[in-house]
Amino acid sequence: MLRALLLIISVVAIAHAELCKPDAQNAFKVRISIKTALGDNAYAWDANEEYLFKAMVAFSMRRYSSKSTTQISNVLLCNVTDRVSFWFVVTDSSKNVTTVPGSEVEAAIRMNRNRINNAFLLSDKTLQFLKITSTLSPPVEPSTPVWLIVFGVVLCLIVAGIVFLIVSGIQKHKKKNKESTERENLEEKVEVTLENGIPCEALDLKAGHINGVFAADDDRFTSL
Repeated sequence: MLRALLLIISVVAIAHAELCKPDAQNAFKVRISIKTALGDNAYAWDANEEYLFKAMVAFSMRRYSSKSTTQISNVLLCNVTDRVSFWFVVTDSSKNVTTVPGSEVEAAIRMNRNRINNAFLLSDKTLQFLKITSTLSPPVEPSTPVWLIVFGVVLCLIVAGIVFLIVSGIQKHKKKNKESTERENLEEKVEVTLENGIPCEALDLKAGHINGVFAADDDRFTSL
């Protein structure tokens, strides 16, 4: 009985070894850069971390298909290196001697990529599934529609242009009035008249003008 049990275990181990190996059918390679991601807070990759990885893959497979009965024992790891990298496959829970098609595993991993990354405090760049393309996060939509932002910018430019034209027009009008006033004042100051070809100062009609010849004659006569 014991020999038969050992024989079964050895056969299963050999079968698993054939299923999980580099470049095997439906196998995926994983490369993890814990030190790069966490620096001084990096943790060691050990058997516990491997168990968590298997659990996350099994979780992804079960979540991908509600009818899936994948267990942690169905996730096989092999060729684990210290750097850390390894290969894994997911065996069929009903047969346990064949692997789940790679397309299903890839779809399950892509569907739950963020959950797997968060479990190990890593990202798509530091937890790499080499045959599985990284999932892109959905684009962030602005709270304000783009067309409304563009409309606001155009409206601001139009208002600014109108204000500029109004201010510049007012300034030109003030400048023109100022120049006209200064010109009139200058003409009043320098206004002269020509009499018999000789320039003379304009007469002050209110105050009159005293002729210097007659003023001298008046001084020669004494009052009675």
